[in-house]
Amino acid sequence: IVRNLKHDTFLVIRYVKRRLTVLIDIDGKHEWRDCIDVPGVRLPRGYYFGTSSVTGDLSDNHDIISLKLYQLTVERTPEEEKRDKDVYLPVVDNLKLPGMEAPLEPMSGLALFLIVFFSLVAVVFAIVIGVIVYNKWQEQSRKHFY
Repeated sequence: IVRNLKHDTFLVIRYVKRRLTVLIDIDGKHEWRDCIDVPGVRLPRGYYFGTSSVTGDLSDNHDIISLKLYQLTVERTPEEEKRDKDVYLPVVDNLKLPGMEAPLEPMSGLALFLIVFFSLVAVVFAIVIGVIVYNKWQEQSRKHFY
């Protein structure tokens, strides 16, 4: 929706008090529209903000004309300061990010034994059925008179 426009498009990204907001102006009217608003976002400290206009194998041109960054001074309680200092990975409250699933618990010995036992029973059953079907097929092929 922003290709081949005759005017500049703008994007504002705000992160204030664990709330990430993205506003856009793609109509050229200098009016901001909400794009996303996500509360409960906790970002780690000490990282850098970067942009790229690379779009992959598609040949689109995107020019980043300017980038303005501001660090807002926000008063925090000591509790908020400690809570934000302990963030090492980006996290969103009440939202599971892809790839952040909890590891599976190892199987118990009984569960492993039952899986192996029933797998062996199924293999033996399949072999017996296969032998019976093969013998019937051999019997039927001998009855043909050519």
